[in-house]
Amino acid sequence: MARRLDYRWNLRQVMAARGMFQTTDLSAPLAERGIDLSASQVYRLVVERPERLSLKVLMALLDILDCTMEDLIEPVAVAAPARKTRAAGGIETGVGALRPKRARITQADS
Repeated sequence: MARRLDYRWNLRQVMAARGMFQTTDLSAPLAERGIDLSASQVYRLVVERPERLSLKVLMALLDILDCTMEDLIEPVAVAAPARKTRAAGGIETGVGALRPKRARITQADS
């Protein structure tokens, strides 16, 4: 079974270590390096984990923050999904067909 890898995006932590606490602190240094991103794009870059990232943007971030790729991107092994357990006869254990029944509220006779 192949190992599944994921990553942690540590841009916010690296920025905080450098005294940069607002996402707008990156806009001017990025623009100086020829990277023109809108305020919302910079916000998403800092707050969210990017699925795709331009190498120019990555190199600019490394230069601005004076850090390495290992500081920004931390590889993490993903835990394997839990398997469903089966009983000896091949019957799946757990709730199975047991489901809650909807309660019926009736008016009491007076």
